[in-house]
Amino acid sequence: MGFRGASEVFRVIQTSAQDYLDAAFVFSGMHTHIRLALFVFAIVVCPDAGRAAESPKWIGTWAAAPQFSGTSNVVTFRNQTLRLIERVSAGGRKARIRISNVYGDRPLEIGAARIARRTKDAEVDPASDRRLTFRGKPSTTIAARSAIVSDPVDLDVPPLSDLAVSLFFPAATAVTTEHTLALQTNYVSGETGDATGEAKFPVSKTIVDWPFLTGIDVAVSPRGGSIVAFGSSLTDGDGSTKDANRRWPDVLAERLQKAGGRAAELGVLNLGVIGNRLLADIHSPGQIGGPFGDTLAQLGPRLGDAGVRRFDRDVLAQAGVEYVILALGVNDILFPGTFTPADQRVSADALIAANRQLVARGHKKGLRVIGSTIPPFESALFRRPPITFGTPEKEEVRQRVNAWIRSTREFDGVIDFDAVVRDPDHPARLLPAYDSGDHLHVVDAANVKQAESIALSLFGVER
Repeated sequence: MGFRGASEVFRVIQTSAQDYLDAAFVFSGMHTHIRLALFVFAIVVCPDAGRAAESPKWIGTWAAAPQFSGTSNVVTFRNQTLRLIERVSAGGRKARIRISNVYGDRPLEIGAARIARRTKDAEVDPASDRRLTFRGKPSTTIAARSAIVSDPVDLDVPPLSDLAVSLFFPAATAVTTEHTLALQTNYVSGETGDATGEAKFPVSKTIVDWPFLTGIDVAVSPRGGSIVAFGSSLTDGDGSTKDANRRWPDVLAERLQKAGGRAAELGVLNLGVIGNRLLADIHSPGQIGGPFGDTLAQLGPRLGDAGVRRFDRDVLAQAGVEYVILALGVNDILFPGTFTPADQRVSADALIAANRQLVARGHKKGLRVIGSTIPPFESALFRRPPITFGTPEKEEVRQRVNAWIRSTREFDGVIDFDAVVRDPDHPARLLPAYDSGDHLHVVDAANVKQAESIALSLFGVER
C-alpha cells in the first residue's frame, strides 16, 4: 500500500474515533508495522478513540410490535393521559422510548411524555421521574405512517424492573396503532389534562393494550446487544397470566440476568403478534371466501403484516439487535380451510423458503438467526365462533417443517419448542398439563419450560 492509500485511511480515522474503529477492516491485510503505525497515529491524532470504544451502546430492553387496531369500535382519548407499564429485560443508565403512528392516517400529537420507575399499580417513584423530549421539545407531532424516538434521559433502569411511560393527548386522538395483547394492566386518566408528572396517577379506567408505545431502549456497555423473539401469539403470550410476565421471552430475560456478565446486557424483545403469519396477511391475495371469512375480516387488521413484510421494521430496526429467534408458521398452516379458503393451503416447501429468506436477510445485517420448531396443534380451536383447525394434512406439514428446522445447517442455532411441550404419548398434541384449554396456546409452566430449554450458548453465554 502506497502513501496515498495510507493518507486516505488517516483521513478516515481523523473523521472520528468511531469511524476509526469502523474502518479497521481497511487495513486488516496490511503488514504488521503499517498497522501498528496507523494505530499509533490514530491514538495521537484522535486521543478520544479509546474512550469512544467504551461509550454507551443503545439496545432494546422492551418492545411491542405495532398493530392496526381496526376501523370498528375505535377508542379515542381527549385531554387525557395514559400511564403504560412495561417490564424491561436488561438494565441501563440512560433510557429513551419509541412511539409509533405507523397505522395512523393523520398526525399524532403528543402533548407531554415522561418515564419513571413504577412502584405499584399506577404509582411511580418521584425521584426517578424524567420528562421526555423530542428534538429538545417537550411535545411532538408524529406524521401519519411514521414513528419517532425520544431524546435520551439519564435514568437508572434496574434489570427486570417495571417502568411507567406516561403520554398526554391534548386533542382528540383515535387509537389506530397499538399492541393488542399486552397482558398488562395500563391506566387512563379522566379528561382532566396533563397528568404525566403525577406520582399517584388519577386513574379513571384501565386498559389491557399498549397504544402507540412500541419500544424502550437503554444505554449499556459496548458488549451489550438485544435478542428479538419474532413470532405469533405463542410468543406474544396468549394463554399466560395477565400482569405476571410469564411469556417465554420474559423467562429467557430472567435466565440471562441470572447468568450475569455479558448475558446481563442482552435485552430480550418480544415481537410476537397474535394470529400473525409468515407468508400472508389480510392484504394478501386470496384471503376472502373461507368458511369463517367474516371473522377474519374483523380480526384481520389486528393480526399484523406478514412476517416477511414486517421483518425489517420489527427486527432489523431494533436498537443493538444481534440475535433473532424465528417462531412463525403455525398460523400459515392452520388458517386455510377455516379463516381463509382451503385452496390457500401452505406447503412445507413454502414455509421453508420463507424461513430461508429471513435467514439470508438477517445474516446480511450481521445477525445470528435461530430457528424454533412449531409446537403441536391437534384439535386446536377458536372459541368465538367455535372453529377446529387441525387436520392430518396440516400435521404432516408441521412435521416436515420441523424436520427441516432440526436438520438444516442454515440457522445459527435451533430451539426445539415442539419437543418441550408435546405429549410424549401423543406427540401431535400438547401435554395436557401445558394446555391453556384451546389445544394451541400454553400456560405459564410451559412457557417456563420452553425458556429453560434454550441454550444460552446460542447468545455467546458460557453457562
